[in-house]
Amino acid sequence: MDEQYYDIERRTAVKDTARELRRKFLRYKDAEVVYSMTHKKLLELAGKAGAIYRIDGYVLLDRDIFDEYLERFHEPATE
Repeated sequence: MDEQYYDIERRTAVKDTARELRRKFLRYKDAEVVYSMTHKKLLELAGKAGAIYRIDGYVLLDRDIFDEYLERFHEPATE
């Protein structure tokens, strides 16, 4: 029973499946909630990331591109 919690391959498979199931594109209102950012800051960062899609009056944010951009700001753990 304990092995299932420590099986790295299984955990990786679950994370990959969850990533496939989540929505690839978000509207700004949804993205503001997901990323806990104000509209202005989200617009600024999404523009810099190149993650904005404008289609027939809708503005969508590509999560994969935006997440990859946000990883640039990740700080390593301190001791």
